[in-house]
Amino acid sequence: MDEQLRVGLVGAGPWAEMIHAPGIANHPGTTLTGVWARRPEAAASLAGAFGAEPFADYSAMLSTVDAVAFCVPPGVQGPMAVEAARAGKHLVLEKPIAETAEVASSLAEAVEEAGVASLVVLTRRYAPETKEMLAQLHRTGGWTGADSRWISGALLDGPFSNSPWRHDKGALDDVGPHAFDLLDAALGEITDVLAANVSDTGLWQLILQHAGGATSTVSLCLSLPLQPPFADFTVFGTHGHRTLTNRDTPAAECFTNLLDDFVAMVDSGTTTHECDVRRGLHLQRIIDLARRKAGSTR
Repeated sequence: MDEQLRVGLVGAGPWAEMIHAPGIANHPGTTLTGVWARRPEAAASLAGAFGAEPFADYSAMLSTVDAVAFCVPPGVQGPMAVEAARAGKHLVLEKPIAETAEVASSLAEAVEEAGVASLVVLTRRYAPETKEMLAQLHRTGGWTGADSRWISGALLDGPFSNSPWRHDKGALDDVGPHAFDLLDAALGEITDVLAANVSDTGLWQLILQHAGGATSTVSLCLSLPLQPPFADFTVFGTHGHRTLTNRDTPAAECFTNLLDDFVAMVDSGTTTHECDVRRGLHLQRIIDLARRKAGSTR
């Protein structure tokens, strides 16, 4: 691009401070123009650290930017992202993209009607090792099943342990999108949740149906005091099994790779991507179905 993309950041929590703000400020194709947060003092502090302007009024920030990156709970992000899309702003969305499939659908419709670019921060999908594994799986074929586990004590200690929405929604909404996205990308579209259960300790276990007949299992938890935490992903079939073990690419680098794609989309006028808002809507529908199957309000 001849000029940097002016990006406004919504949110000033730990993830915004660690990933979004420095990623946008340091990327050659973007500039962090403004910051809005529900806590004005947090917005002012984060904006000041990166030479951006803090905004007390969200609409005022929208009038100064080309794009908006969101780093707020899904219940906040959904309606605000709809407003941004309708204002013609390109979107970087956190997962899950909304609190319900209904709001996610409204967001996808707003993005399509506005003709803006959108990407969802499905962090591992922007890692070179993940892209290489998925390419190998597609070249080989013959995969009939997979198993994915994302287990940690993130709700017990650390930067996200005081996150109300994570405590409310649990692992299904927080790490579920990552697991479902990788399984879907590896085995084919997830078409059904065959079974789902959540324990009193917040451990989710699910069985998923994929187009073409493959099935997969998922275990998700943010409240087990495991050190170190672990996330693994294994597929198996007629050619043996493959496991994604290399997770060397840091989250900050994955976010930079996302911004590379985002800037290129805006520059070329492209509005479709394997991780765009439609992907977010698909993942939201899986989350909602899993919760209904489990009979859970968590």
